[in-house]
Amino acid sequence: MNNNTTVAKKTLLIGKGLPPFESIKPEDVVPAITELLTELEQELINLEVRVKPIWSDLVEPLQKLKDRLTWSWRIVGHLMGVKNSPELRKAYDQVQPKIVEFKNKLNQSQLLYQGFKNLRNSHSWENLDSAQKRIVEAAIREAELSGVALEEDKRERFNAIELELAELSTKFSNNVLDATKTFSLRLTKKEEVDGLPASLLTLAAQAARNEGVENTTVENGPWHITLDYPSFLPFMQHSKKRELRAQLYKAFISRASSEELNNYPLIERILELRQQKTEILGFNSYAELSLASKMAPSVEAVEKLLAELRNVSYDAAVKDLEELKKFAASKNAPEANDFQHWDISFWSERLREEKFSFTTEELRPYFPLPQVLDGLFSLVKRIFGINITAADGEAPVWHEDVRYFQVSDETNTPIAYFYLDAYSRPTEKRGGAWMDDCITRAKIIENGQTTLLLPVAYLQCNQTPPVNGKPSLMNFSEVETLFHEFGHGLQHMLTTVDYEGAAGINNVEWDAVELPSQFMENWCYDRSTLFGMGKHYETGETLPEHYYQKLLAARNYMSGSAMLRQLHFALVDLELHHRYQAGGKEKVIDICNRIAETTIVLQPLPEDSFLCVFVHIFAGSYAAGYYSYKWAEVLSADAFAAFEEAGLENEQAIAICGKQFRNTVLALGGSLHPMEVFKKFRGREPNTEPLLRHRGLLASA
Repeated sequence: MNNNTTVAKKTLLIGKGLPPFESIKPEDVVPAITELLTELEQELINLEVRVKPIWSDLVEPLQKLKDRLTWSWRIVGHLMGVKNSPELRKAYDQVQPKIVEFKNKLNQSQLLYQGFKNLRNSHSWENLDSAQKRIVEAAIREAELSGVALEEDKRERFNAIELELAELSTKFSNNVLDATKTFSLRLTKKEEVDGLPASLLTLAAQAARNEGVENTTVENGPWHITLDYPSFLPFMQHSKKRELRAQLYKAFISRASSEELNNYPLIERILELRQQKTEILGFNSYAELSLASKMAPSVEAVEKLLAELRNVSYDAAVKDLEELKKFAASKNAPEANDFQHWDISFWSERLREEKFSFTTEELRPYFPLPQVLDGLFSLVKRIFGINITAADGEAPVWHEDVRYFQVSDETNTPIAYFYLDAYSRPTEKRGGAWMDDCITRAKIIENGQTTLLLPVAYLQCNQTPPVNGKPSLMNFSEVETLFHEFGHGLQHMLTTVDYEGAAGINNVEWDAVELPSQFMENWCYDRSTLFGMGKHYETGETLPEHYYQKLLAARNYMSGSAMLRQLHFALVDLELHHRYQAGGKEKVIDICNRIAETTIVLQPLPEDSFLCVFVHIFAGSYAAGYYSYKWAEVLSADAFAAFEEAGLENEQAIAICGKQFRNTVLALGGSLHPMEVFKKFRGREPNTEPLLRHRGLLASA
C-alpha cells in the first residue's frame, strides 16, 4: 500500500468532525472499515471486562465506541445515497456483512445487557434525568429485540437472518436506482412534445445532452424524458400524446420488476426472513415486533386510525375520479369513456387550471430556490428566533452543487449547521427526499474538559436542477418537500439534549418522527411566508395576490385521492407484516390487489409493481411503520392548529407559540415519550379534527 492510499484510508478513520469528502475514495472503504472493526472489537472486549452499572463507566464509553463506528460507516452510507457508483457498491457490499456481524456482537453482549439492567435496578437510577433513563431503557429493549436472550442455536440463526436482510435491502435499493436510470423516452418530433411546458423541454434537452446526444436544442430536440420525478410528473401532467403517457406510465409502475433487476423475489425473501426473525423473538407478527419500539400501542390502534381516515377519504376520492371523467367528457376527449391511470394526472391538471385559473408551471418563476430559501429562513427566524446564514466553502462537499449553512441563536452564536443537496442527479443519487444526521449534538468530556458538539444535518431533495443559466425554478410541490425535510432538520439541529442517544431524532419513537416535518409544510400556505419567498426570479415582482388566493382554494384539490393513496401504502405495509404468510396461498401481489379494492378507486393494472420500488419498507426504516406518516400527521396538524388559534397574523402571539414549540417538540428529542412532549406543547392529547379540517374532509367524517 503506497503512502497516498494510506493517507486516504486514514481520512475515513478520523472519527470526528466534518467528513473530508474531497479525499474519500471508494477504494478507501474496505481497508479503513476493516481496520476500524478490528480496533472496535478489541475495545468492546476491554469494555466488557471493566463494565460497571454506572452511567460514566457504561453508557459513556459505549457511546464513544459506537461514535467511532457511526462516524465512518455513516459517511459510506451517505455516499451510497448521493454519489452511488459501481466501485462504491462493490466496497460497500464487501464490508457490510462485517458491520452487521459487529453490530450483532455489540447488541448481544450479555455483559453490557446485564450492566444496563443492573443500572436500571441500582440506587443511582433515581439520580438520572429522563433522557438518561430513556437511553438506558432503549438500550435494554434494543438488546432484547436484537436477540441477546436467545439460546446459541437461535442466536446464530437470528444473526444469519440479520446479515441476509441487510444484503437484500441494499440490493433492493440498488435495483430501484438502476431501473429508474436505465429507461429513457426519446422524442424527436415536435408533435411528440405537444403541450409540454418550456421548463420540461429544457430539462429534457439537458437529459439528452447528458446521454451524449450532440446538437440537441430546447426548440428542436431531441428530448429525453426519464423516470426521474422532475421529468416523469410534468410529462404525465402536460403531454397531449396519450399513447406516450401510457408508455411512460407503464414503464414507471413496472420498474425493478423484471429480468436481473426484479425485486419480487427479494420482497418474498425479505418477508420470509422477517417472519422467521419474529418467531425467534417470540412475537406473533413482524408488525407487533415493529410496534414494540413505537408510539402506537398496538396493531389494532393503528388499524383503527387508518380505517377512520379511509372512511372519510374513499367517497371523496370516488367523487374526484367522477369529476375528472365528466370534465374530460365535456371536452369531447375520447378517453372519457375509457379512463385510464395515465389520464389522471393530465386531466387533473386541466381541471385544476379551469377550476382555479392557474397552472403549476405559471408559478415556477415565482419560486426560484434562492428566494424560497430566503423565505424559509425568514420564517424560522420569525417563529423560532434563529438566524441562518450561508457558510459555503467552510465544509468539504461531495458535489459542487451542495451548499452549507450555519444556524445561530438570538445572540448570533452558532448552534448548528446543515448541508443542502437540492437537485436531482438520477445517475448517482437515489430518488425521493430525506434528512440524515452528519453530527449529533452531544457534550463530550475528555481529560476533564467539556466540549459541546454542534449538530450538523444532511438535507436531500430531488428537485428540478438549474438549466440554461436559470436558477432552479421550483413547482409548489417541491417547495413543500423542501419545507418538510427542513422540519426534520430543525428537530435534529435545535435539540437541547446533551446525550447523543436522545438528542434530535435519536430515540424518538418512529411514528412521531414526522411531526416537525409535516408541521413545516403548513407554513407554505401562510400569507406572510408565501409572499416572503414568492418573488419572480427575473423581475423581483412579489407573487400576485390572486395566485395566493388560488393556491389556498386549490390546497385541498383531490385531497381525498391523495390521502387514500397514502392509506393504501400503509395498509399494504401493515398487512404484509401482520397477516401475510410466506409460502401461503395468498401471494404478495394478491394482497396488494385485495387491499386495492377498498383503497384505490381505479383498480391497478396487472403490471403495476409499486411494491418493487417501495424503498421505505424494503430498504428503509418504515417496515410495518408506513402508517407513521398518518399517525404523525394527526400530531402535526393539531400542533399547527395551536398557531392558528394564536392568530397567524399576530406576530407576538406567533413568536410565543413558536418558542413553546421549539422548547418542546424541537428541543426535547427522545428525552421524553412523544405523547409527553406533545402534551407539554399543546396541554392535552391530540385529536384528528385539525387534520380532517386541513384536508377539507371534515364534512365527510
